[in-house]
Amino acid sequence: MAFCPSVAFASADGGRDDLSAYLAARIAAAQGRPDAAAARFGEVLAGRPDDPVIAVRAYREALAAGDDALVRRAAAVLQRADVAPLDVALIAVADAARRNDPAALDAAATRLERGGLAILAPSLHGWAAFARGEDPNPILAATKDVVARRLSLETQVLLSIAAGRDDGGGARIAIEGAQSPLDIRIAAAQLLFHRHRRDAARALIAGSDPTLTAHRRGIGAKPTLAFGVSRLLARVGAEIAGQGPRSLAIALARASLSADPGYDRARLVLADALARDGSEAQALAVLDAVGRKSPFVEPAAASRIGLLDAMGKGGVALDLARARATARNASSRDWQVFADLLSEDGRFAEAAGWYARVVAAEPPVPWAAWMQYGSALDQAGQWAQAEPALARAVALAPDEPLALNYLGYARVMRGQDVAGATKLLETASRIAPNNPSITDSLGWAYHIAGQSHRAVPLLERAAAEEPANAEIAEHLGDVYWALGRRFEARYAWRAAALYAEAPDGERLVAKLARAPEG
Repeated sequence: MAFCPSVAFASADGGRDDLSAYLAARIAAAQGRPDAAAARFGEVLAGRPDDPVIAVRAYREALAAGDDALVRRAAAVLQRADVAPLDVALIAVADAARRNDPAALDAAATRLERGGLAILAPSLHGWAAFARGEDPNPILAATKDVVARRLSLETQVLLSIAAGRDDGGGARIAIEGAQSPLDIRIAAAQLLFHRHRRDAARALIAGSDPTLTAHRRGIGAKPTLAFGVSRLLARVGAEIAGQGPRSLAIALARASLSADPGYDRARLVLADALARDGSEAQALAVLDAVGRKSPFVEPAAASRIGLLDAMGKGGVALDLARARATARNASSRDWQVFADLLSEDGRFAEAAGWYARVVAAEPPVPWAAWMQYGSALDQAGQWAQAEPALARAVALAPDEPLALNYLGYARVMRGQDVAGATKLLETASRIAPNNPSITDSLGWAYHIAGQSHRAVPLLERAAAEEPANAEIAEHLGDVYWALGRRFEARYAWRAAALYAEAPDGERLVAKLARAPEG
């Protein structure tokens, strides 16, 4: 591996040592070891205390590693050089929140207004106004930006509860109407528990999710700046982690923990962002900090198992999942995680047994659990038991294209009520017209029903949208062949053979050999 450092190192005064440490830091960073990278960048920065190029690398790795001293030292260098990334401003936000200092929070939020994190500013100003005993609504209501407005509405809900203006009814309507994330429901419930509105709090977090169940025990929280800011930053970080810059998600999660070190939800967000950034070992270390009595212990355990599996340690992950699933206090989430791993390992009959426990749990589970149960039974060769489970998934979610597609296609493949199955697939296609798998299923259903001419445009479109899908290519070839378009059929089968995995690849090669030319 060759590196081309973007900084020049003098040959004297420790320059060679600095270069060695710099290269070691770059290697550690490339390997997803932010703790080692931060330590070496810290050494280089000590020798080059005014170098913003070194400082920005040190800052990023220190954030990932959780080295707060180095984060602040590097940030100071970047601020003096006037090249600080926008998330450096979060340090002051978190500090003000932790000290419960509304004036400092206002000042920090004002600085955010000039950058890419301006969406946070109205909500931060709102919390600062509340902490001073002022009405935050004029600030929050004045928000114009669409994203900032959404965050402001969520903040209004929380502050209305904190101020005693809402006993839960309005919050529930607002949260459900805005489809706010689970984190906001939990935060609102915590404030209601603090105000001894237990029934309203529990109603707000009803559901089978183990995290909700844990919070229904009555975990209250005071409406401090640490509470409000940590929830806001983690909520935005969680959204960014899945689809935005991971470095920003890491910074938001670290700032959330700095504001409220006891907020384990931020640890889950941080672990997720670190794992997506290639720092799986560091993510595991973050999850280790989630205590056994934390209301977030269940999702932390599931994240740990998923991380180990992603790191190629499937055996270790499976053993951990089995231990949790067979424990006396196992939850439906534990059964779900274990079943998912068994299914991933091709042990469908065993997985189906655990999915059966999930769907039998109270309160009733959503459609996806029934679909997973039915899928496991189907792949275990137990269609008679699979079909009712898949039908239940469709009954629970009649507008869910994945459920409609699975049941419809499975029935078509078995020649079972092809007309009714085709209607399911037509509905799925209307809902998700750009899903090539669903388009393929509908095209194949038409072919099975003797309408091959009607199938061709659908299968051609599906093949164009997903050219590396061997099943779609084979279906297209089969329909071409049925219509006498033999040259095109052989071309489609060759494409299918190119992408198919064994033994399907060998089967397609044999199919081509048997098919006459012309």
